[in-house]
Amino acid sequence: MHDDLVDHLTRSTPLQRGEALRVIQDVLAYFDETTEEFVRRRHRELQGQGLLNAAIFEQISADLEYRAVAPPGLSLRQLRRIIYG
Repeated sequence: MHDDLVDHLTRSTPLQRGEALRVIQDVLAYFDETTEEFVRRRHRELQGQGLLNAAIFEQISADLEYRAVAPPGLSLRQLRRIIYG
């Protein structure tokens, strides 16, 4: 999986093939969070920094504008509707 990306990383960085694959898997797992998982995790992190909820919710709202989060699961019917309307 992602052989072309692994090949690119091994050519453009000092990473070995196994290391490049692990980096790709880590990045994909990071961005595989659902919106709900991201919000909960980010809330814990910001609370740990001593922020209050008012500031936390503003920060999370701003973060979500630039965050790639996992899309909701789509049924085959929903996929067909995307394609065919």
